[in-house]
Amino acid sequence: MTGYRELLRRVRAEIEEIDAQSARELLEGPDHPPLLVDVRRRDEWDEGHIPGAVHIPRGSLESRIEKAQPDREQPIVVYCSAGERSAFAARTLGELGYEDVSSLDGGFTDWKRNGFPTQVDRALDPQRRTRYGRHLLIPEVGEEGQLRLLDSKVLLIGAGGLGSPAALYLAAAGVGRLGIVDADVVDESNLQRQVLHATADLGTPKVDSARAALEALNPDVDVVGFRERLTSENVDRILGEGWDVIVDGADNFPTRYLVNDASVWHDIPVIHGSIYRFEGQTTVFKPGSGPCYRCLFPQPPPPELAPSCAEGGVLGVLPGVIGSLQANEALKLLLGIGEPLVGRLLLFDALAGELNEVAIRRDPDCPVCGEHPTITEYVDYVEFCAGVHA
Repeated sequence: MTGYRELLRRVRAEIEEIDAQSARELLEGPDHPPLLVDVRRRDEWDEGHIPGAVHIPRGSLESRIEKAQPDREQPIVVYCSAGERSAFAARTLGELGYEDVSSLDGGFTDWKRNGFPTQVDRALDPQRRTRYGRHLLIPEVGEEGQLRLLDSKVLLIGAGGLGSPAALYLAAAGVGRLGIVDADVVDESNLQRQVLHATADLGTPKVDSARAALEALNPDVDVVGFRERLTSENVDRILGEGWDVIVDGADNFPTRYLVNDASVWHDIPVIHGSIYRFEGQTTVFKPGSGPCYRCLFPQPPPPELAPSCAEGGVLGVLPGVIGSLQANEALKLLLGIGEPLVGRLLLFDALAGELNEVAIRRDPDCPVCGEHPTITEYVDYVEFCAGVHA
């Protein structure tokens, strides 16, 4: 029976090994550097690794190496802690058809002993790896994406029908900082659709009710409440806190136009959503990459032609659908994945159960984001009633 040491000796006789000094010269040389693959466990990688390396644990090597290096003619250097696991990994890569594979003799231990540079990345702790485990399984998110979400800041305009599901899903996803702008208190008529609040919250400021619910859902999230109505006097102060994305859940035109103009001037993308009875819509207004709200509607309609949900009603589940779509768009923007709804207006008909899409374009004559803007200061449309958040 062949023991481990004898098997390791045979494997090392079949592969090419390289010492730390030679590996460093290859990595820093003028020629195209080899792909450096760390095959250690996750906890070992988190404690430190060679800069520029990709992490593919030994148990996942066969299934993941082709994505990391599809060209089997390009050189690869694999390493582990002491050079044993990497020797077996090098032989495996050879069996998979990779033609130029070396194992780092002495591994990461010898690399450090030579005083060569190492790197320690920020990583999720075990508790967070469990909480966000389903995200970590998605290649488009992974640990890097989850860390990005934890560093992200999203401002929600309103903690009502649209803001409720958006806030809940963004908090559950681990968005690190959520700002909520809402001057209202929880009313019994809100509870038919505003799932962020409960009967026990009646009479409580919505920002306080929202904070309690979101922090109970995920203690990772820092919830910042702005118990004030968004106006031209406070919009720069609130938007100036470094938000990455704005989720607009306003149910009145003055706020929508104010958010739009401020977002263009602050260069912050807005996830727009609106609902009425059985119909909802959402799109992404991203400054410099597509239209803004005024490209579609340069001026608000007359007040009598703009009923709110309080006047016309809304099916309770509808804001859940649209608010969830808004949260989805926000996550795509924060992670830099997928195709955000920039230049595309998504329409949902709850009665028909239909989703339709309409292309929308940037207007070069737009009074705010056009080539020759005519609106350069905030406009308060005082002829509208105060309105409520959906």
